[in-house]
Amino acid sequence: MYLRSLSLLLLVATTGTTTDAFTLLQRSNTRHGLRDNNNQQQLILSNQQQHHQQQQLLLVSSSTPQLISTSTRLSSTSSTTTEEQTPTTSEPKKTKKLTLLTFDLDDTLYPVATILDEANSAFARIMKNFGYDNIVPFQIVATAKAIRERMAVTDPEKSACLTHTEIRRLAIREEMEKLVYQRKLEACAEDWATQVSSLSPLVVQNAKTWAHTAVSPSVVEAVLNAWEMERHHAAERHLYPEVIDTFMQIKEEHPNVIIGAVTDGKANPLLMTFTLAKHFDFCINWEDDQAGRKKFFQDLGNVEKDADLRWIYNLTKEKGEEMMKAGAMIRGEEYPDEGVEGVWIHVGDDLALDVGGSATCGAKTIWAELDDKRYGQTARHRFEQDQEKQPNWSYTPLKELEKRKIMNDEAMALVDQKVAFISHIPEAINNILEEEG
Repeated sequence: MYLRSLSLLLLVATTGTTTDAFTLLQRSNTRHGLRDNNNQQQLILSNQQQHHQQQQLLLVSSSTPQLISTSTRLSSTSSTTTEEQTPTTSEPKKTKKLTLLTFDLDDTLYPVATILDEANSAFARIMKNFGYDNIVPFQIVATAKAIRERMAVTDPEKSACLTHTEIRRLAIREEMEKLVYQRKLEACAEDWATQVSSLSPLVVQNAKTWAHTAVSPSVVEAVLNAWEMERHHAAERHLYPEVIDTFMQIKEEHPNVIIGAVTDGKANPLLMTFTLAKHFDFCINWEDDQAGRKKFFQDLGNVEKDADLRWIYNLTKEKGEEMMKAGAMIRGEEYPDEGVEGVWIHVGDDLALDVGGSATCGAKTIWAELDDKRYGQTARHRFEQDQEKQPNWSYTPLKELEKRKIMNDEAMALVDQKVAFISHIPEAINNILEEEG
C-alpha cells in the first residue's frame, strides 16, 4: 500500500492532474488485484501465526524468572524444568563425637574384693580405738548378711531396698551392742558373784536395753566414716595398672569429653585426690535417689515385674548434659553444636546394671569382662557360684542373684564392645564412633 501511494504521487506530478493520475492507478490495481489479495491473505496468516507463538512464549515465560529476556525464555524454561526434576541434596551429615563417657568403679577400675578386705581391716582397727576389742575384719560382713536375712523374713521389701551404707551402719551398731551387752552381763554376774548363765531373764533383757542405749550414734558414724575413707584410700592403692594412662589417652583423643562415674556403692572418684579425682567431672551414686533405688530393688525382688534402671541413668544423662553445656559456655562455643552429634558411652563389668541399664537410656556400651589373672574380678563370677562359694564381701541374696542372671542374659545383646584389658578401652571407644559414623 505504501508503494501504491508513492506511485500515485508520481503520476500526479507527471500528468499534472489528480484525475488522470487516479485513473492510471485504478487500472494498475485492476491488474494487480489478484496478487494483492494473495499477499494480504499471506500477511494475515503470518500475523496470526506470530500472535499464536507470542501467546505460547508468554505462557512458558510465566514459570521462569522475569529478569531473563524474551529471546532466552525457552531455553531457560527447559533448564528450570530439569532442575526441578533433580532431587534436592540432603543436609550435611553430622560428625559423631564422644561427648559423655561414664564408668562403673568396683571391678571396673580396681578389684573390689581387695578394696573391701582392706576397708574391713580398718573397721576392726577403728573399733579397737573406741574400746571395742576382739573384732575381726570379717565380722562386719557376716553381721551384714545376718541382718539382711533376718529382715528378709520380717520385712522383705525393706530388706531388698537396704543400701550398702545402711547395712554397714546397722552391722557396726550391732557389733558394738554385742560387746556392750556382753560386758554388762559379765559385770552384773561379777557383782552378784554368780555365773552369767545364772542371771535372770529380766537382768538379761535390761542388759540388752542398756547396750542399745549406751552405743553412741556419733561413734557409729565415726567408724563408718573411717571404713569409707579407707575404702577410697585402698582403691587408690590398687587401681588397675593401666587406668591412669588410659584416662590420659582418652582425654588427649577426645579433649572436651565429660567423664562421670555411676556406682551402686559408696565409692566416689572425686574423693580419690591422688589418682582419679582430676580425671572425673562428676559422680552419680545410686544412693542419691532413694525413691528410684527403692523401686528398682522392689521390682528386682518381684518375679512379676521387670526391674528398670532408667531412673539412675536418666539422672546421669541429665548431669552430663548440664556439664557439657557449662563447658561449651566456658570455651565460648554454642551448645548444642549443630554440626555435631554427641555420643555417650558407658563402661562397666556388670551386664545387667551397667550394660542393660545404660543402653535403655541411649548409651553405647563397653563390657569390661577383664582378664582374671591380671585383674582379679570377682563380682561377675557371683552368678556362676552357689551360696557357699560366693565372695566373702558379698551379701546379696541368691534370689536376687538369680533374677540378675536373667537380666544379664537379656543385656548380652546390648553390648557394643567388649574388652579384656583396660588399655583396650580407647580403641573400643573409637570403634564405636566409627560404627556410628
